[in-house]
Amino acid sequence: MTDRLIIFDTTLRDGEQSPGAAMTKAEKIRIAKALERLKVDVIEAGFPIASPGDFEAVQAVARTIKDSTVCGLSRTGDADIDRAYEALKDAPSYRIHTFIATSPIHMQKKLKMEPDEVFEAAVRAVKRARNYTDNVEFSCEDSSRSEFEFLSRIVEAVIAAGATTINLPDTVGYAVPEQYGDFIRRIMSNVPNSDKAVFSVHCHNDLGLAVGNSLAAVMNGARQVECTINGLGERAGNASLEEIVMAVRTRKDYFPCETRIETTEIMNCSRLVSTITGFPVQPNKAIVGANAFAHESGIHQDGVLKHRETYEIMRAQDVGLNSNRIVLGKLSGRNALRTRLKELGIEFQSEQDMNETFKRFKDLADRKTEIYDEDLQALVSDSATEIANEHIRLVSLRVRTETGETPRATLVLSIGGDERTAEADGDGPVDAAYRAIEQIMDSGVQLQLYSVNAITTGTDSQGEVTVRLERAGRIVNGQGADTDIIVASVKAYLNALNKILFPVHREHPQTA
Repeated sequence: MTDRLIIFDTTLRDGEQSPGAAMTKAEKIRIAKALERLKVDVIEAGFPIASPGDFEAVQAVARTIKDSTVCGLSRTGDADIDRAYEALKDAPSYRIHTFIATSPIHMQKKLKMEPDEVFEAAVRAVKRARNYTDNVEFSCEDSSRSEFEFLSRIVEAVIAAGATTINLPDTVGYAVPEQYGDFIRRIMSNVPNSDKAVFSVHCHNDLGLAVGNSLAAVMNGARQVECTINGLGERAGNASLEEIVMAVRTRKDYFPCETRIETTEIMNCSRLVSTITGFPVQPNKAIVGANAFAHESGIHQDGVLKHRETYEIMRAQDVGLNSNRIVLGKLSGRNALRTRLKELGIEFQSEQDMNETFKRFKDLADRKTEIYDEDLQALVSDSATEIANEHIRLVSLRVRTETGETPRATLVLSIGGDERTAEADGDGPVDAAYRAIEQIMDSGVQLQLYSVNAITTGTDSQGEVTVRLERAGRIVNGQGADTDIIVASVKAYLNALNKILFPVHREHPQTA
């Protein structure tokens, strides 16, 4: 008999805390639907008290998701817990996740609380959450640097108060696998009522050990892993969902548990999160990287051709790579597009939105004969970005570039409905276009990142451009996609400018 390993996805909460990765409500719903198709057990949708926008997003996810438990994060204050309940209450299945730091450095330097005060706050929070639901998770933030006896005491007390899941996070990525696994085993052995709760882990990747630590914890009794798609998250990120799931699935001979994850949805989910957040997946990323199932060495190629398992321990089809097929072209009709988008979890609020997307699809199909799922994801994301945030909009662009001559860009922007024109030279066509934009906007931003990624193969592939801008300590990502890489670059820059110059107020969960 094997145990069930609960997969708790926090892409929409911890993943969103990556600098520049904030998502709109519509984007959160798209990702939540993809996670539901992936059969994630628990979807942490956000931090409801952080801002009105986050509350609305969590509430929308709660009202949309039917087959996964929807979770909201809260600190131990009454207002946090009440707000979480209000956001979650319409979900068929929901969980309140409350937390407080338990390490000496966090209690002294951040919370400025005595251990007894932290203890009382934790128990009080769990009791209040239990007034709303019997599905309550309690997290001891920075548990891997907490004092063992105090941690055991607080875990025993919150279980007695009604917590059904106990999360022991490696919040700063300090642990190493053997030590962390032993730590989980000792806590479970030391707490008398540990059998009354599921023990969970939430590992960060600061030392590149998040997946290793999580799996070591599983081998020592943890039966929930908190993770994110593509390992997205603060600083170096979180444990990667796809790596956890495929390790447990591939090494059934070693891990005494199994998940309910529909692994063939992994690749679609990965691409969607990458497109929406603007965080490209590195080619050699395990499971979902472009090279994960590629073989260049002649010896490897010969072996795989003779017998796949000589060099492949998983099938590409198992993670959904077989879905990367041409599905639509310029002769495809509205119904075919609508059907395929629905299969990808994309539905429209109005017929007008569908009409606009179909128009963009036809325009793309005229320029690109073969339309892939990745193209459709980018198309919809690009369309939603313009509709939601187009105070500054590109009207036209003309670029002149010639060998031996200085590139020059001329563009027209619409700013709140007023059109303005600028012309500028640059080191290249993109630089010229960005200089022309800044002639008009004079935004004072610093360009921290410029990245180009081909969405599919071929010279007619759409280019997806990600830029990261910083101004006065605030960082945002912008994205744009087009078969013309210069146009895509301008779209990405304007997308980021819209976010940084006309922001929707949003507080970081730790400082809300």
